[in-house]
Amino acid sequence: MRVERQTVDMSGFPDLVVVYLGMRVRRPRGLLRLLGLGPQIQKSWKQRPDGLLLHEDLIWSLFPPHLGMRQYWRDIDSLERWTRSEPHQRWWRDFLRDSGGTGFWHETYFMAGGVEAIYDDMAAPMGFARFAPAQAARGAMFSARRRAARPGALTVPPVISEAEYYGATAQDGESSRTPAA
Repeated sequence: MRVERQTVDMSGFPDLVVVYLGMRVRRPRGLLRLLGLGPQIQKSWKQRPDGLLLHEDLIWSLFPPHLGMRQYWRDIDSLERWTRSEPHQRWWRDFLRDSGGTGFWHETYFMAGGVEAIYDDMAAPMGFARFAPAQAARGAMFSARRRAARPGALTVPPVISEAEYYGATAQDGESSRTPAA
């Protein structure tokens, strides 16, 4: 018996963005952060934000707990608008103040070309960081759009600016904190 093979016509999605995200527990209190965010994240994508085509939950590992998702977005503008709005904006600001015993990462792939990633408070390299040189997310590397070399200006301001995050007097390489996406 032959395998039934199918493919898809992606011509209607020239600006498609696929993002994988994950949160990994690093310390016991991180389990509370992970379990506290889960229902909030589920509620947010079930409200079908403009531009979200599909959301899928993923389990990266059970030990240590490392949960995540894959999302398909119509374009980078709709993804940026959602990440800069509530409740996502609040989640990101809270995480940047205190990771709550977790690590967070995302990797983004663009139909029109380009990839980008951020790894915040991760205990060990993963994904691209396991084979590509890691560097501080400063300057042009602070913004997901600029990391991916996507054209166009930001459609909305970032959740936190680089100057706010590092402080006005911080110099490149001085801070040991991991920057925002």
